[in-house]
Amino acid sequence: MLVFAISDKGGTGRSVTGTNIVYRHALQGNDVCYLDFDFGSPTAGAIFSVSAVARGTRENGLHHYLRGECPQPRRVDVWTESDREGLRTRPPGAGRLVLLPGSEGGGELSALTDEVVGRCVQLLGRLDEEFDLCVVDVSAGRSFTAELVLAATVRMPAIPFRWLVFHRWTRQHIIAADGLVTGADGLLDVGTRFGHDPEDLRDRIRFVRTAVLEPDASELVGLRDEQRAWLSACDSELRELAGRHGVGRTAMLGKIPLDPVLQWREQLITDEDVLASKIANAETAAAFDELAKKIVDDSAWEGL
Repeated sequence: MLVFAISDKGGTGRSVTGTNIVYRHALQGNDVCYLDFDFGSPTAGAIFSVSAVARGTRENGLHHYLRGECPQPRRVDVWTESDREGLRTRPPGAGRLVLLPGSEGGGELSALTDEVVGRCVQLLGRLDEEFDLCVVDVSAGRSFTAELVLAATVRMPAIPFRWLVFHRWTRQHIIAADGLVTGADGLLDVGTRFGHDPEDLRDRIRFVRTAVLEPDASELVGLRDEQRAWLSACDSELRELAGRHGVGRTAMLGKIPLDPVLQWREQLITDEDVLASKIANAETAAAFDELAKKIVDDSAWEGL
């Protein structure tokens, strides 16, 4: 299964959520890999606490591979190469956890040639055969990488793929997420130009809300009644707006609650963070666990 993670705006938590999803999917016993296609800022290595590729790799990165400068992109085994002690030992029953980093300083590729698309098709095809789940972190907005994977997947009709569109729970992010999918030069528009069936492509897209602060959250206990009432009214307005823009509950695969660990230090949230040091909230880990299951569950994608 190929899953492409995208957002219209930066700062949505797309990368930190995507990495936590593959981490949880690996803990559930599956072989997973994470491709850092955020070519302008390939920093997924920092979230996995692999300092050697914190800003991408200088040799055999995904840029180098797509430009034909190396036969295969570099692979990082997170279980053995992470600097974080809690990640350096593969838990019993866990699957493989592999990162394919971007090239340090690579930037967006300039031309969508048949050669570049062909290499992308070969790479994704090989990885789909090898891994249970491949999450591809796509650059924010209407980017070269979004066009690249849309062009590649139309050549791979037998390989299942899905899109996750990440957005924060604000008016601007809701409107932007809808525009990224249905607007001019959005996913449906560009995908149709490349040969995708628009209805089929729409069925493969779901939304993920990030940094969601519920009106009844414990973090709001100290607020005045007037503030709590105002926040509740804002939440109701956002729900109505999300419904009008097709980003409501029926199109949502999941939501991630606001968590100080994710806000202050983007990282994988381990069980040690929740149970031992107690720096992370159990609700956040549970949300990642649920998303890791839903992402490959066909029933969770039905009924839009």
